[in-house]
Amino acid sequence: MAFIKPFKAVRPEKDLAEKVAALPYDVMNTQEAMAMAAGNPASFLHISRPEIDLPEDIDVHSDPVYVQGRENLAKFMKEGVLLQDDTERYYVYRQKMGNITQTGLVVCAGVDDYQSGTIKKHELTRADKEEDRVKHIDALNANDEPVFYTYRNAPAITATIDQVTKGEPLYDFTTDDGVSHTLWDIADQALIDSLTASFAAIPTLYVADGHHRSAAASRVRDLRKDANPKHTGSEEYNFFLTVIFPDNEMTIMPYNRVVKDLNGRSFAEFMARVGERFEATPVSGAVQPAERHQFGMYLGGKWYVLVPREDSFPENDPVASMDVSILQDNLLSPVLGVRNPRTDQRIHFVGGIRGVEELERVVNSGEYMVAFSLFPTSIEELMSLADEDKIMPPKSTWFEPKLRSGLFIHLLD
Repeated sequence: MAFIKPFKAVRPEKDLAEKVAALPYDVMNTQEAMAMAAGNPASFLHISRPEIDLPEDIDVHSDPVYVQGRENLAKFMKEGVLLQDDTERYYVYRQKMGNITQTGLVVCAGVDDYQSGTIKKHELTRADKEEDRVKHIDALNANDEPVFYTYRNAPAITATIDQVTKGEPLYDFTTDDGVSHTLWDIADQALIDSLTASFAAIPTLYVADGHHRSAAASRVRDLRKDANPKHTGSEEYNFFLTVIFPDNEMTIMPYNRVVKDLNGRSFAEFMARVGERFEATPVSGAVQPAERHQFGMYLGGKWYVLVPREDSFPENDPVASMDVSILQDNLLSPVLGVRNPRTDQRIHFVGGIRGVEELERVVNSGEYMVAFSLFPTSIEELMSLADEDKIMPPKSTWFEPKLRSGLFIHLLD
């Protein structure tokens, strides 16, 4: 069963919500964060990327950065930019991007569920990124950015959420990227109890996006548990901030790849090696694959459709038969020498929201030599692999739209 609980959110004063809301900390670098927050003292980036308020040469993983984040959160609350609700509530968060609509329930999930496997993972975490989030959460004494979870759609939950969204929202605004954000609260105890009971009948939750935040929340709980001789398991640090969306509303885009060079090979040598594992067909326009086991390749100003040859991958292996695995095992590693895509500096990953035009741009600029477009991983593929406790290759999914940070925060005590 999946345990969820309501919480007293710290959230923006209504008129400031649009100014506070910010993209997640991990979709930008420091310079981009500084540009986004320029002229906006209410931007949540002052909390999620606090190095923007420190000297430019600061080590972003140094203690002063985490201290600055804590001080900025306290300042926002003292000045009334952020206020805390006086009762525990659930919240409903709806996003619309073009013809995509996703409506999720904002809750606290349990660290116990994460550690027991009721919350299923599908990616490995990087030690440095996990450690950064541990220090950030611990210093803030808060989960300031939510984890993005999914579950197999349950009609009873959808019906309750639909009832809530007929009411007056707390916030309703559209960001510069054209995505609308609407938030409602659920203070009625009967509705809260109904949702809690409905999720208790859900056997599994799945991490869609936020493996590092989930792992960090788990580690922070263990740190505080060890330091608290009166630990009961009901303290707020046992729970962490989550938005849970039904699987039928999730949108996964491809996570495309670009590589800096051809690993010392000439164009002819490279194409010959590619031809050993793929049928490569030149085409006149950009390639956004229309089905599984089809790839686009952009090289030398031309696009090619790549189709893996028979027996180039094991069809009955759920991980090895993923498109990201086929490309990695048959081309990126043996031909281009990118054996560890998690650490190799010659490869870069481009979210599908940027389109194949971004692949053309970075190759045409000379910064990268070759680009590959992929067909997106399906949500069912993700959940099925997680159910088998399988680990997907890195950068297998790109979820859109991205949750905005700053609209709700969970304090750890």
